[in-house]
Parts: sequence; structure tokens; C-alpha cells
Amino acid sequence: MNKELSMLLCILLAAFLGFLIGLERKMRLKEAGIRTHTIVCLGAALLMVVSKYGFGPEADTARVAAQIVTGIGFLGAGIIVYRQHEVRGLTTAAGIWATAGIGMACGASMYIVAIGSAAILVGFQFLFRLKIPPFKSKKTFSIRIKFKQENEANKRIKEIFGVDRFNHLIIERCEGCIIYSAMLSTEKELSSTQLNKIICENDFIYTIERCEND
Repeated sequence: MNKELSMLLCILLAAFLGFLIGLERKMRLKEAGIRTHTIVCLGAALLMVVSKYGFGPEADTARVAAQIVTGIGFLGAGIIVYRQHEVRGLTTAAGIWATAGIGMACGASMYIVAIGSAAILVGFQFLFRLKIPPFKSKKTFSIRIKFKQENEANKRIKEIFGVDRFNHLIIERCEGCIIYSAMLSTEKELSSTQLNKIICENDFIYTIERCEND
């Protein structure tokens, strides 16, 4: 009984560490939050405990551990998406993979390693979010624009938004004119007033839609 209680405590520790990691992810409004990280860490610890104590001393406990890594890999792959010419979810998927490793360390009774790794993981997540040059990432804004192609209008639009290409371009003919519908990603954060001014100053632009990046 005492042995099983100690196993349960290590599983509870894994759940708590997963909760802390998930809390940081939830604060960043990421796809996987508290519940996902808690369950992943708890599940990894539980499987390690079952692998270590449930099959006898002659069993190959490394087999279950290897399957945990493979299973978490599939879970992480489901989080990664390719959208608007950008790969999203890589950090969250990597975090889940690392969280599973922390759970496995708890299940293997490597408590100092587990707690230390969780602290390092959360610490580096905060560090990488600091707005200083080595860690500051570029933020882009998606713009959907519709305009009439005349007098190198596409070149003028690229100059206005500071881009060198369109992500997605549709060309259609309407009443004898060539109409372009395009998506572009710009680092310029333009207000509605600025966008309205761009339309007023460029007669060939019909509509500008600012889209939110997920």
C-alpha cells in the first residue's frame, strides 16, 4: 500500500508540473493549454509507473517508454498546421513533447530532474518572449486587397505595404478591366484611418480587408 501511495504521489507531482507548464501556455493563448499539458504529463508518468512496476522485474520497461515518445509525436503532429504560408504550432508541439519527458522523469522517480526540467522549460518560454533583439520575433499582419491592374498598380501596392510578393493572387476580367484579388503579409501595423487614406489616395484600389492572424 505504501509503495502504491508513493507511486500516486509521483503521478500527482507530474500532474502539477504539467499544470504549471500548461498555465504558461494558456497565458500566451496557445492551442494547447492547462488541460492538455496536465493530462500529457500525468499520462506519461502513469505509463512509466505501470511499465516499471506492473510487469515484473524481468519485463523490458524501456518498451513502454519508447512508445510514449512515439505517441506524443503523433499528438504534437496534430497541433502543427500550415496556414497562410506559415507553419504554426511548432513551439506548442515541442512543449508537449518536453512535458511528456518531464512526466516520464516523474514516473521513473527522477524528481529533481523532473522539477528542474519543468522550471527550465517555463523559464525559457518567458525568456524567449522578452522584447529584446535576440528573442524578438517579427509580427506580420495579413491584408486582403482588391484592385484594378493599371500603370504598375501591383508594384505600387508592394511599395505601400513594404512587401516583395503576394501570398495568394486571383486574376479576373470584369467589364473590360483586369481585377486582382490578393493576400499579402506585411510588418506594417496600419490603422483603419491609414488604410482609408491609402484607398482615398489610390483610385485603382477597390477594397482593403485587414485579417487577424490566428
